[in-house]
Amino acid sequence: MTDNTSSLDSKIAAHVQHAYDNAAAFRARMDAAGLTPADIQNRDDLKKLPVFSKDGIIARQQADPPFGGMLAVPMSEVTHIFMSPGPIYEPAGQDAPEMREIAATAYKAAGFTADDVVLNGMSYHLVPAGMLLDRALTSIGCTVFPGGIGNSDLQLKVMQDIGATAYTGTPSFLALLINKANEMGLDFKTHFNIKRALTTAEPLFAPTRQLFIDNGVEVVCNAYATAEIGFIGINLDGGMAMQLLEMPVVQIVDPDTGEEVGPGMAGEVVVTNFDETYPLIRIGLGDLAVNMDPNPGGSMQQERAIVLVGRTGDAVKVRGMFVHPNQVNFAAQQVPGIQKVQGVVTQTDSRDQLTIRATLADGVEGSAPLGEGLKQAITAVARVKVDTVEFVDEIPAEAPGMVDERDWSA
Repeated sequence: MTDNTSSLDSKIAAHVQHAYDNAAAFRARMDAAGLTPADIQNRDDLKKLPVFSKDGIIARQQADPPFGGMLAVPMSEVTHIFMSPGPIYEPAGQDAPEMREIAATAYKAAGFTADDVVLNGMSYHLVPAGMLLDRALTSIGCTVFPGGIGNSDLQLKVMQDIGATAYTGTPSFLALLINKANEMGLDFKTHFNIKRALTTAEPLFAPTRQLFIDNGVEVVCNAYATAEIGFIGINLDGGMAMQLLEMPVVQIVDPDTGEEVGPGMAGEVVVTNFDETYPLIRIGLGDLAVNMDPNPGGSMQQERAIVLVGRTGDAVKVRGMFVHPNQVNFAAQQVPGIQKVQGVVTQTDSRDQLTIRATLADGVEGSAPLGEGLKQAITAVARVKVDTVEFVDEIPAEAPGMVDERDWSA
């Protein structure tokens, strides 16, 4: 543990120095915060640097195209330029070892080996996903068919002809392939040989995961990743928790203060990579996640997990805790008879009040026990006590999941 921590701290210090020396935009961030590389020598020191948002990256690139002063190597060392929605331009070097090795770790955890023939269903153009996954798979010896997206009839033929044993790509495309094969009279489980799947870029819902298992996929892994960072966490058991990978550095922070939140609390996912070409240090991804740490202060990153609950812009802070509509909705789904819910935050005598408005399924009547059950379910998920439950006739379809009715002008 100590050796690992010391190694990580040294790596962070060296990376910050490299970014400061070679990326003008990062140097400007440090200077604006009154910091020098000597001030950031370990993981804990990262909190001294204000979080930089993805919107900030877009603004910098628009002001100083193409990379906004964030490139940390000569342009001659850039082999590819990708583009993600935003738009955000992402330079890639010849090898990009960090992102490749992280992704390779995820594939190994999902049981991929050198014996696998893999259909890669991620796009190889514009965005970096297809090439990143390709490099990771070939680095562990897999044989890859670069299928990309679409052409489902052709891809099914290819999967049969080459004897594909594994799939990587979006869960929706694998589901489409399975359903199309079955519609064509081909039993996917017996006519194809896909035994492993690592999906990403979309949520993997329980019914879709079960579809894969029912059709012969023995190992299903879902990965949390972004175009700029690569893989961050994986899930192998079908639950909500994403087990963090060893790298990049992941911090779950209060969006208002930048301080890391404690176990069971929600905060923004903030990451630091170690890509010398394009160093991204303390980048806020805009995703809200619950921090799960079995041994606060003593665990390694790969022993921690996060539960993604939505985007930070949709969350409302209640008594110091961020509450996201997805948390409220998930909890409500565990209570029979509840149809739709909305959280409303008000303030009385300087104390936040959380009220849950709820509509009921046909034939169900509101009652104190039902309201108490809903209170307990939401409190367990969001870690914030619900003060009141109001049963209402209607919550408009377009109504936000959380409403802040506090008077901030006072």
